[in-house]
Amino acid sequence: MGRRRSPQPLAFTEARHARHTRPAYTPVSVSDLPVPLPADLAGRLASALDVEGKILRALEALGPVAGRDVLLVDAAGSAAATGLETVGARVQHHPVAAPFRTDLPDASVDAVVSLWSAFRGVDATEGIEVDRILRPDGRLLIVHDYGRDDVSRLLGERPEYGAWSHRTGPFLTGGFRVRVLHCFWTFESQEATSAFLVDAFGATGEAVAATLKRPRLSYNVAIYHRSRGGAD
Repeated sequence: MGRRRSPQPLAFTEARHARHTRPAYTPVSVSDLPVPLPADLAGRLASALDVEGKILRALEALGPVAGRDVLLVDAAGSAAATGLETVGARVQHHPVAAPFRTDLPDASVDAVVSLWSAFRGVDATEGIEVDRILRPDGRLLIVHDYGRDDVSRLLGERPEYGAWSHRTGPFLTGGFRVRVLHCFWTFESQEATSAFLVDAFGATGEAVAATLKRPRLSYNVAIYHRSRGGAD
């Protein structure tokens, strides 16, 4: 039986036509975004992050998530939760914490989705706990930065860039596969891009802004995914 498709591309910001209309984003959770920022700056980033909706579409393709019970390791009320609910996922929330533990019953969810903050390598006990609550055809989907893009120039070369996606890294040796998405932070104008980068990242942001030809930054995202038990 084929996997279900989301009805139309949607970004986590509910932007059906995000290039023209960017709705206000409140509240903002640290775990909902790849970079911890004060609330006003976080809102500006959330409105620019992946307006094409590639991350949400990939979660649906790799899950699927539409019409299913999804445990989102994130904050209640986040834009990610809104996006998942828009395509029909029944979302429950779990706070970001290490190690991952939950009181949910065995075999009670179809997918566990984690955004940027949790499962940094996935230790054995966390993997066992995830498999306990997943149904037999359940999926674990973990979103992290991949690097090698404009955003990594802002944040610096993190140790996990490349290493996590390497065949000897903790994810691929743990039964995961990886899908790399070529996404963007897209702003209304060149001026808006420069203003955000300077406000959020200071001199580093100003230097990166000066190299951009368009009002957007390249942003590569890795989704590490596996089925229950790690067998795909």
